[in-house]
Amino acid sequence: MPQTSVVFSSILGPSCSGQVQPGMGERGGGAGGGSGDLIFQDGHLISGSLEALMEHLVPTVDYYPDRTYIFTFLLSSRVFMPPHDLLARVGQICVEQKQQLEAGPEKAKLKSFSAKIVQLLKEWTEAFPYDFQDEKAMAELKAITHRVTQCDENGTVKKAIAQMTQSLLLSLAARSQLQELREKLRPPAVDKGPILKTKPPAAQKDILGVCCDPLVLAQQLTHIELDRVSSIYPEDLMQIVSHMDSLDNHRCRGDLTKTYSLEAYDNWFNCLSMLVATEVCRVVKKKHRTRMLEFFIDVARECFNIGNFNSMMAIISGMNLSPVARLKKTWSKVKTAKFDVLEHHMDPSSNFCNYRTALQGATQRSQMANSSREKIVIPVFNLFVKDIYFLHKIHTNHLPNGHINFKKFWEISRQIHEFMTWTQVECPFEKDKKIQSYLLTAPIYSEEALFVASFESEGPENHMEKDSWKTLRTTLLNRA
Repeated sequence: MPQTSVVFSSILGPSCSGQVQPGMGERGGGAGGGSGDLIFQDGHLISGSLEALMEHLVPTVDYYPDRTYIFTFLLSSRVFMPPHDLLARVGQICVEQKQQLEAGPEKAKLKSFSAKIVQLLKEWTEAFPYDFQDEKAMAELKAITHRVTQCDENGTVKKAIAQMTQSLLLSLAARSQLQELREKLRPPAVDKGPILKTKPPAAQKDILGVCCDPLVLAQQLTHIELDRVSSIYPEDLMQIVSHMDSLDNHRCRGDLTKTYSLEAYDNWFNCLSMLVATEVCRVVKKKHRTRMLEFFIDVARECFNIGNFNSMMAIISGMNLSPVARLKKTWSKVKTAKFDVLEHHMDPSSNFCNYRTALQGATQRSQMANSSREKIVIPVFNLFVKDIYFLHKIHTNHLPNGHINFKKFWEISRQIHEFMTWTQVECPFEKDKKIQSYLLTAPIYSEEALFVASFESEGPENHMEKDSWKTLRTTLLNRA
């Protein structure tokens, strides 16, 4: 299967600005003006009708679209129409242009035109192979390729189409196999815990019995993060926008699968938070609980240094859950200076300004990196999703004149491209199967079990906690 990073770099280049590149040709208006239904400003396409944007995607004899435009339009078009409908319209435009060339003096240029169409389809199938996973899209692809091979005298176009089709089928097969594997992987079992237990079994293993080095655990968490996030694709992230636009009637069959990829990664964050809380709350002795808290603080700090902000946030969230946060006697023994620094980085005030500053620093380090270790950037996924959500909500899809607000989609595309660049970094750390197995399969307590363990470690201190503890005991005993 073609590597996504190679595809993105070839399509988007060093940036996703949407600026018309020299030698690529320009279809529509020039800088600061418009022609037909496309509006440009300082060389950037900022708006246009859907029909004009579709025509701008299709090459002509003298024009080939800017590759940043190809990626951005193919990504954003699914907000307005399913991929197979776009492919059908591209096919119609191709037929119209082919007929004009055959009837005019430029018939000799048909071969060049056909090659450009195949190149466009090649870039489409490489960047968004899942667009072709349904029968309608594949039928449209075959129809277009059949038309362009009719003027292929020496077979070069047909050969390029065969290679493209083979690569596409391999991509679809590989992604399908990956998805089947993902669906077979179950989240960690939820350990309800023995009712009103006083101590765990003596032989019960904890995280410190598996790994006592914070750096090593942070590296293994980074392995898991990069593995999980690699199953997310640009069109998956675009679901954030398309689902909010009430276009459910336009969904293709893969959309539920795409949503699953996002939910699976989000669930990993929640499982890690609950695992941290479980590891702390199930420890009986206060001295050992203190050590466990300090260990996870050090792990979170190492995650920050690596650039793994998602695991860092999950660990902090786990320690801030009520069953852990209420353990005042335990926290009084913890050296909290490091934890205070971590919480400062994740302070939610001013729209997580401190975190965004740290993320920007990690991004700059990644861009100038000479090693894979320096390239790692794993943002807090929930915040990234919220950024896309608010960017979509603040800016309308359509302008008052009916044009699509393409300036908005340039920015969404830029952010998604940046995220995808981060996900394609190869993890440089040695994989430890034993540690990863524990992180992915260790039982985690339910919220009720966490409170039981917490109250047994440190009894309720006020009337509210006493009432909660009494209610919880009654509920669990009745259930038994």
